[in-house]
Amino acid sequence: MTRRLLAGTLIGFVAIATGWLAVRAQGVAPQASHRDAATARLTIDALLDIRHPSNPVWSRDSRWIAYTWERAGVSNLYVVAVDGSAKPVALTTDGELMAGLFWTADSKALGVMRGGSLMRVSLDGKQPATPFWAETPGRGLVVSKDGTRVAYLVGGGGPTVIHVRSLVDGGDRVVASVEGAVGSVAWAGDGERLTFMVGGGGQTIRHEQTPAYSGSKIIYTVAENAPGPPGQSFIVSASGGEPTAYTAGGGGLGGRGGGNRWIDASHFVVDRTVEFKRREISIGDTAGGDPRLVHQQVKEKFWSMTGGAQGGAQASPDGRWISFLSDRDGWDHLYVMPATGGDAVQVTKGRYEAWRPSWSPDGTRIAFDSNEGANPGSRHLWVAVIGGDPARATVTAVTSGRGTDTAAQWSPDGRLLVYQHTDPRNSADLWVVDVAAPASRPRRLTDSMPPAIDRATLVEPQLVHYAGPDGQSVPAYLFVPRGLDRTRKHPAVVWIHGDGVNQNYDGWHIERNYAVYYSFHQFLLQRGYVVLAPDYRGSIGYGSAWREGVYMDVGGKDFRDAAMSADFLKTLPYVDAARIGVWGLSYGGFFTLLAVTEMPTTFRAAVDVAGVADYAMYYEDPYHGGWTVSRIGTPEQNPRAYAQASPVSKVDRLVTPLLVLHGTADVNVPYLHSVRLMDELLKKGKGPIVQFTMYPGEFHYFTREHVLRDAWTRVSAFFDANLKK
Repeated sequence: MTRRLLAGTLIGFVAIATGWLAVRAQGVAPQASHRDAATARLTIDALLDIRHPSNPVWSRDSRWIAYTWERAGVSNLYVVAVDGSAKPVALTTDGELMAGLFWTADSKALGVMRGGSLMRVSLDGKQPATPFWAETPGRGLVVSKDGTRVAYLVGGGGPTVIHVRSLVDGGDRVVASVEGAVGSVAWAGDGERLTFMVGGGGQTIRHEQTPAYSGSKIIYTVAENAPGPPGQSFIVSASGGEPTAYTAGGGGLGGRGGGNRWIDASHFVVDRTVEFKRREISIGDTAGGDPRLVHQQVKEKFWSMTGGAQGGAQASPDGRWISFLSDRDGWDHLYVMPATGGDAVQVTKGRYEAWRPSWSPDGTRIAFDSNEGANPGSRHLWVAVIGGDPARATVTAVTSGRGTDTAAQWSPDGRLLVYQHTDPRNSADLWVVDVAAPASRPRRLTDSMPPAIDRATLVEPQLVHYAGPDGQSVPAYLFVPRGLDRTRKHPAVVWIHGDGVNQNYDGWHIERNYAVYYSFHQFLLQRGYVVLAPDYRGSIGYGSAWREGVYMDVGGKDFRDAAMSADFLKTLPYVDAARIGVWGLSYGGFFTLLAVTEMPTTFRAAVDVAGVADYAMYYEDPYHGGWTVSRIGTPEQNPRAYAQASPVSKVDRLVTPLLVLHGTADVNVPYLHSVRLMDELLKKGKGPIVQFTMYPGEFHYFTREHVLRDAWTRVSAFFDANLKK
């Protein structure tokens, strides 16, 4: 394997003809004009105006990209020319939910499901969306790869009828009538056949909880998907005929890794993780027989690669290769093996993690993003040229500079990559780079920051390290307000990210759910707070040993890694050791609760956003029980770990003012956790130092404008009241 950099290193910023976009290279943000200090200060309302683009979809002629642009929980459909010749055009403005976005065969319009109807949307944004047909014919519509037909289902109480309807002339054909329940239908790899499953899936069991501490009038429900007998997979010609049964292998054709699952017209790849430890890749055959195992990896602890890495098996479009990610050398790396079976070749190597691989349309190259380099929170795009031998693959850098470049997608003509970029002065935006022209610079397509935000006032993170409880080095990002008087002592806030398997980045977070917290930290920085964001063990981006350091020890060393950030802050001469606050979301909220009960005098104020109050409750929840068992076993197997992972049982130690925020529609950490927490706090007489705000109908990641505005206003006032002299 050889590595080289693209000729023509990316440099500078170049304004395009319209003057509203800038071309980024070396990761340097466009410098905003310096304004009067009073008008340049961030406001919460300005932060709410930051938008987040997602789901970019190439037109079939590689000239346009359609995407959704979300502001405070409201998403609309946009389209932008790839050449950057004009601003993005809003195709919808009502924020109505969309699904199944696709381009018509001629690339002149878009199709999307809205309000239960399949709608055609023109590209000029001036004409209203119109239905393809007067009435959407059935359920589960899925578009063929060439954009000319849709398959759909009718019925289900008795026989299920599979139809195919033309998007060109509206002609409709009955493909098959099937006895039994069919949940969905999909197009096979050749685009001329359809696959579906009859039966399968377990029964949904509704659990109702009315704990004594909540009272009998409020019922909390949990839906458990109980396992049932496996369904039977079938394939049938889209022209009609008799369906043929085959074995899908239990992994299905969706695949956690995304990408193409079909090797050819009859063969497909299947991923399966068994008991959270064994990862298997198999090749199935629609002609019959059980899938053939071609790769297996067994973990001593647990399969810890995050789903966001998109590490599942993908077949190359030409059917020659299968790619996947593996951490068998301790780091997530790209592997390629023959589609016929054989040894897998490791294409990338080193102390970094390669994620989100994407095959080029011709099946000769794989684009991916990696955090190779000194800063683990910085990610850039690379292209591996596989050619005829993965062992001779060349790996070439496509982007460079400050920030993150992630989630690359090839244009249909194989020349361009569209990707998401963030950095310390730019929230997530879409960029495009011409891989076929090595000297070309990336081109910016969107600008998600509102004009009210002066980029020149934003604070860049600094990567630092400090010792954890066992001496291991803990990485963290330090933010120091611009122009801070370092001869005086200032308040500081520790931010603990959630998910466990997540990380901080060199600038805005790549996920919208955590990017809103990065935005708010910029607000705190302008109010004079120093901010520190640790990547405790369990975090991604640092190899499998670091992220598996939580095994059988949740709430142990991983929590101490985060909490000992206060010790680091106390070494900074401009931080007041008596005025350090802590807060976090989800797993970070769990750590926050542990911090103020295990180390009750370390922090002066704490904010718990939807944190786990007790991992025994998490284990009992059918939605999360398996996740918990994979890391700390059952309460009977590991009572020590469950005891240390129960901050609710230690709230009698609380002496620190605590603010708790939680949404009632939370399924990641059910709202009941905070109900029980508050009950215990009140029983222990902690009411005078505790504030609790619940948000009706809000999900785990705060999304809606009124919720974000209220939450950030409360958090800001709470920290001001407790951390400022």
